[in-house]
Amino acid sequence: MKNWNERLRYFVATAFGLGLAPIAPGTAGALLGVGIYLLIVFLSPPGWHTGLIALALLFVSYLTVAMTPWAEQHWKKKDPGNFVLDEVAGFLMTVLLFRTPNVLLTVIWAYLVTRIFDIVKPPPARQLESLPGGWGVLLDDLCTSVMAAAFLYLVAWLAPGWIGAA
Repeated sequence: MKNWNERLRYFVATAFGLGLAPIAPGTAGALLGVGIYLLIVFLSPPGWHTGLIALALLFVSYLTVAMTPWAEQHWKKKDPGNFVLDEVAGFLMTVLLFRTPNVLLTVIWAYLVTRIFDIVKPPPARQLESLPGGWGVLLDDLCTSVMAAAFLYLVAWLAPGWIGAA
């Protein structure tokens, strides 16, 4: 790395190094979203949670779109695996839309279901990847997160005890 600016971009783009995991870097990178969510839940008044999660999501989404050109040039490929800010945004979108009264169960279910939907990428998420610049990188993850939240609501409605929504 040439300078501090470049190092900072690399550090942020990899979610503080989580995206450098040798296996499933996106799944590892999404853990930063878990950390952000837990900080919000445990360090802010309950009435602020939704707003703070939304602000965090907007900030990470902005960073994703803004940093995608740099990341693609740095790793010399489209939507490089080590660039994991989109996975962070995806987790934050899921917990913005779906939470249970139990923080631990919210984290477990939101994380697992978000990652499964992001890996499978059901339509129209896969088609969103073709959008230009950072928009395709971000919006496919946000789309799968909306699907994940909808799925969790369906499960909570059908079997509320399974995911702690009872």
